[in-house]
Amino acid sequence: MGKLSAAITAVGAYVPEFVMTNKMLEDLVDTNDEWITTRTGIKERRILKEEGAGTSYMAIKAAEDLIKKRGIDPKEIDLVLVGTATPDTLVASTAAFVASEIGATNAFAFDLLAACSSFLFGMSTAAGFIESGKYKKVLLIGADKMSSIIDYKDRTTCIIFGDGAGAALFEPNEEGLGMQDEYLRSDGNGRAYLSMNGGGSIMPATEESVKNKQHYIFQDGKTVFKFAVSNMADAAAEIMERNSLTHDDIAWLVPHQANKRIIDATANRMGLDHDSVMMNIQKYGNTTSATLPLLLNDYEKQLKKGDNLVFAAFGGGFTWGSIYLKWAYNSK
Repeated sequence: MGKLSAAITAVGAYVPEFVMTNKMLEDLVDTNDEWITTRTGIKERRILKEEGAGTSYMAIKAAEDLIKKRGIDPKEIDLVLVGTATPDTLVASTAAFVASEIGATNAFAFDLLAACSSFLFGMSTAAGFIESGKYKKVLLIGADKMSSIIDYKDRTTCIIFGDGAGAALFEPNEEGLGMQDEYLRSDGNGRAYLSMNGGGSIMPATEESVKNKQHYIFQDGKTVFKFAVSNMADAAAEIMERNSLTHDDIAWLVPHQANKRIIDATANRMGLDHDSVMMNIQKYGNTTSATLPLLLNDYEKQLKKGDNLVFAAFGGGFTWGSIYLKWAYNSK
């Protein structure tokens, strides 16, 4: 019997139907398609328009897509994790509701919040439960309805974010596939530069906080960009060095989709060419917790069993890191 590791054995995804193009944003803020594309790489993003639908709506859709593709009984799932910065409500777990709605009645569930690093940190969490030997199927979902906390008159944020959800199933593996190593970090001082100040225990909702737009996400773009470029690249380089990986060993970089320039800087640091970098930022923008699983879903048919994947992400707070994973299956 080989060493037990946690491998991804299925993926699923959901993005809303409504497409918000750069051209549409020109009518809302002082910007244009060329400016947005040049600085971010984003051409359009998806926005959830269904009345009364929140993050759980998309998370459920992504989970159902995975369950259908994998052909599993939801009752086999032991744990449901939802990485999100936009839970349906405070206090009540979005993951618990998702688990109930998809029929995962034998699972326990909880949310994980690490901003744009939520899915990356969730991979580590899922792996820990699998490697304990107590759990056989862990469903990790990254989902965010960023449009619910965006001020569409704020050019620094409204051009960047979109809505979406992606899911991955983790199962035990004894072939040496799956999770190999992780390098995860955080710096709490970062919340001064990227956060949403209103609505938490420090600043509960008041007439004044709403009037001052403190329930929308705030970003100091230049500071965040500087930290993201250096830390995402450093984390990816660290994971390569620790595992004696060269650029020739890596099949794919799976980078958080925040900004094409950040992605390019990370790839350059790793010595990778464009053909080895997963990218869908042009279609979806930054979907926060959903970017990494959406990439896996979009590129699933190109992945081969044994491929070396390096994940890298950076999020508000600040949170960041990198994970080295060996892909565990060939897509049908």
